Amino acid sequence: MDEKKIEAQIQEGRTFLKTDGFEVDEDYETDQQLGKKQPPLVKAPMREERIVLPKDFDHLDMENDFLKVINTRRSHRVYCGRKMKLLELSCLLWCAQGIEGIRGKSYATLRTVPCGGARHEFECYLIIQNTEGLKDGLYHYLPWYHALECLKEMDDLKEVIDHALDEQIWAEKANVIFLFSYVCYRAEWRYGVDAARMIMADVGHIGENLYLACTSMHLGGCGVGALDGTYCDALFNLDGKEEFMLYAMPVGTIDEKDAVHEDDIYAFVKEQGL
Repeated sequence: MDEKKIEAQIQEGRTFLKTDGFEVDEDYETDQQLGKKQPPLVKAPMREERIVLPKDFDHLDMENDFLKVINTRRSHRVYCGRKMKLLELSCLLWCAQGIEGIRGKSYATLRTVPCGGARHEFECYLIIQNTEGLKDGLYHYLPWYHALECLKEMDDLKEVIDHALDEQIWAEKANVIFLFSYVCYRAEWRYGVDAARMIMADVGHIGENLYLACTSMHLGGCGVGALDGTYCDALFNLDGKEEFMLYAMPVGTIDEKDAVHEDDIYAFVKEQGL
């Protein structure tokens, strides 16, 4: 790619991010303003059976010093292989997408994570292994019920994880790969042409909630933007147009003695004298 094309694409990206980046006609109205029916607040269950998750979070060994959680939050890529407790996974899901209530009859869900216009335009899918009470495999989170549905049981997930995360093999030992899809029209109904710009902040809210929840429970996670979207869409039977994978976070159990190995990925900093 030549330098002029690279510069042009960079400028397009910057324009996209600006609040006035799009030229919109004065009489433009979103589908919400036009009075069109809003899309469903959550995706319908994909299976008949569901696994209701526990919510007795008081039984978790959690760090309650907020500043300590903030100051010790780190990205973790080294996992120890200890089995994750079902209650730990349940709490992570609650912190990332849990529904606390509803606004109006069915206008919006009120969740544990903030979102522009309370659209909550993401669905949470999971690759789960080595987790208490669950078969290894592919899952979908049902926030209305705080439950999981198993989409497919799978014995060996290493190759699946490698392919899903563009060969980032450090994630193979994660207990859970959180994968968040974007359900486009949930946001577009309200924000129209601005929807795609808005959702970047929204997915960041989810990521930070997950990071802080992991830190409070002495777990490790690492947000990932590099994923094979086409492969992940096919894996979870998404159409890749109206709904597609956008963001991932491997989460796993960690051990303090492995902390020294977390710096291995940054060995080039020392080697290159940066």
